[in-house]
Amino acid sequence: MDKKVGVYICSGCGIGDAIDVEQLAKVATSEGSVPVCKNHPYLCGTEGAETIRQDIAREGVNTVVIAACSRRAKTEAFSYDPAQVVVDRVNLREHVAWCQPPKEEDTQMMAEDYLRMSLAKAAKMEPPEPYQDEINKGILVVGGGITGLTAAMEAAAAGYDVVLVEKEAELGGYLKKVFKTLPKRPPYLEMEDSNIGALAQEVEGNPKIKVFKGAQVESTAGAPGMFDVTIQSNGSSETVRVGAIVEAAGFQRYDASKLGHLGYGSANVVTHLEVEEMAKAGKIVRPSDNGPPRSVAFIQCAGSRDPDHLPYCSAVCCMTSLKQAKYIREADSEAKVYIIYKDIRTPGQNENYYKQVQQDEGIFLTKGEVASVQEDGDKGLRIEVDNSLLGEKIEIKADLVVLATGMVPATAIGEEIEVKSEEDDKKKSEDEPEPPTDRIIKSNVLNLTYRQGPELPGLKYGFPDSHYVCFPYESRRTGIYPAGCVRQPMDGMMAADDAAGAALKAIQCVEMASRGEAVHPRAGDITYPDLFLQRCTQCKRCTEECPFGAYDEDEKGTPLPNPTRCRRCGICMGSCPERIISFKDFSVDIVGSMVKAIEVPEEDEEKPRVVCFICENDAYPALDLAGINHLQYSPYVRFIPLRCLGDINLVWIADSLSKGIDGIFLIGCKYGDDYQCHFMKGSELANYRMGKIQETLDRLVLESERIRVHQLAINEYDQIPSLLGEFLEKIEEVGPNPYKGW
Repeated sequence: MDKKVGVYICSGCGIGDAIDVEQLAKVATSEGSVPVCKNHPYLCGTEGAETIRQDIAREGVNTVVIAACSRRAKTEAFSYDPAQVVVDRVNLREHVAWCQPPKEEDTQMMAEDYLRMSLAKAAKMEPPEPYQDEINKGILVVGGGITGLTAAMEAAAAGYDVVLVEKEAELGGYLKKVFKTLPKRPPYLEMEDSNIGALAQEVEGNPKIKVFKGAQVESTAGAPGMFDVTIQSNGSSETVRVGAIVEAAGFQRYDASKLGHLGYGSANVVTHLEVEEMAKAGKIVRPSDNGPPRSVAFIQCAGSRDPDHLPYCSAVCCMTSLKQAKYIREADSEAKVYIIYKDIRTPGQNENYYKQVQQDEGIFLTKGEVASVQEDGDKGLRIEVDNSLLGEKIEIKADLVVLATGMVPATAIGEEIEVKSEEDDKKKSEDEPEPPTDRIIKSNVLNLTYRQGPELPGLKYGFPDSHYVCFPYESRRTGIYPAGCVRQPMDGMMAADDAAGAALKAIQCVEMASRGEAVHPRAGDITYPDLFLQRCTQCKRCTEECPFGAYDEDEKGTPLPNPTRCRRCGICMGSCPERIISFKDFSVDIVGSMVKAIEVPEEDEEKPRVVCFICENDAYPALDLAGINHLQYSPYVRFIPLRCLGDINLVWIADSLSKGIDGIFLIGCKYGDDYQCHFMKGSELANYRMGKIQETLDRLVLESERIRVHQLAINEYDQIPSLLGEFLEKIEEVGPNPYKGW
């Protein structure tokens, strides 16, 4: 497009008190030859916003640079038709005026550099063109338990066609085997019927829902809006096209045969599920003689919260034992029940039910560690408990022992598959950092025909959730939303709520795909990566490093993009050594031009320059918070926001150092088990790439101390001044960049 640039500078919110706005305008008009440059004391107000709109309508301005507040603020006031107008925001308020001394030379230089960088960026940005294709808005639900049935009904009620696949011959899942469910209504004291049969009938009678029973997904190909799913049922296969998928495959109980130390294998040691089945059949008995048990011991966390078995809590085991204790007491008021627990966990309103059970004199609860479960002479059982609340070892004799085994997601049951990386073959030594890898289990749930494996990547415990901090339901495969116990352990009532959430996410996905928009975390973004394949060397870096499996590849290794799978993170752009991947408003060239637009003072001026590449998800808002709290930091730093720190391309490092920049600081999201990068692997990949940058530094004959990578949580904004200060001290110690002034 032929650009006509308009620069609009706000002097409100203290900007005019800290910065010489007239001098700043000269950067645009004199250096940038901008035809339209205006300032206003209240740019986001009615009059200021209208000024910009009139210039767009009457003066033909189609590239707007707004030098005012954070791009995270006043988004509606500065919103224009993205197909017609390119917009960039210069953060003068939070990143300059509110964090630097007013009217200082360095403060002015910082503001002017940010405007130069924005003008360089705006000159190369183009209006995005949304990816359009024939989008199907149907929803596939895999699993016919409470989660799958609820998701199907919710999607159908919203007007969407649904295909439901259940592997068993009947719908209903686990609840079909349950005698009573936990309380669902106030005052949360009475067990209830599950009514799962009625829900199953309602689903099968719904004209918008097509049900496959005794079926399995043979393969899932394609992308959001155009998934082609082949379903095997009753010896024949059928392929259906859907737009999004709710994965509600449920769970299996942990294999009790691994719990011999708790007595499993003895005739009168059973699991929760076996008790439910007995209760539903009409009577809870001792398996050894079918007689009524007069004393029953429940062992909580049987194989759960145990590093040798399941390291996590399964959330509902405590409530299930409390419920089953009531089964036994209601059937026989003389029976005694013992519950041995590590901790009793009764989330939400379930605390009321717990208190009611505590008041039953026939139910004895004690905290303790089960040391052994042994048979005595008459098929009874003797349980030895250490560290009880009584402060001593105790022994409990029981007719029946019930193990509260935990939940294992259906997606974690199967053979673990190694998705081999090209980088694995290129590792030169054991000292080299390992590239980030995914844990893929061949669970035969979705059977994806994706380059990165046939199922969803799992988190620490095998649950296929993508981002438990910010984006529940979002899996690592766009358009596929885990719900219910396949996502995390939960009871039936929570699973039904979870199903409604996942159905809404699936609906959101197909609607956004139909408009060419991305889903979270860059929801609404209509850009997508454009590949100049003529220069592709088939290195496979983009196909391997994309956290969301957006790329497949042909037999030669040439990437095959799937734009509706793309989350627009730009990690593929950072991975490409040939720099052939670009977005309309974000590219290697655009960011490189921003770096080159920074004015680097001569060495004798003793004003070092540091370029700080920051993630837009945690680091940028943390920087905003530092400004909002008026925390001052070094004026020698220039921040360049990226979609993700995983966008880092090594050419930007070389460009910065060649320019004479003294130091490079990379700040991204924290990653790991307790906190997550918004794009899952981006921050980790950036850290991995920086571990391999020594070659670039050696080529430029520069010190490795000039580059630092840091992980920052959004609430750690108060650390920013000290982090930057410490880095500047190191740069001063290392000395000026010898390329300065070249």
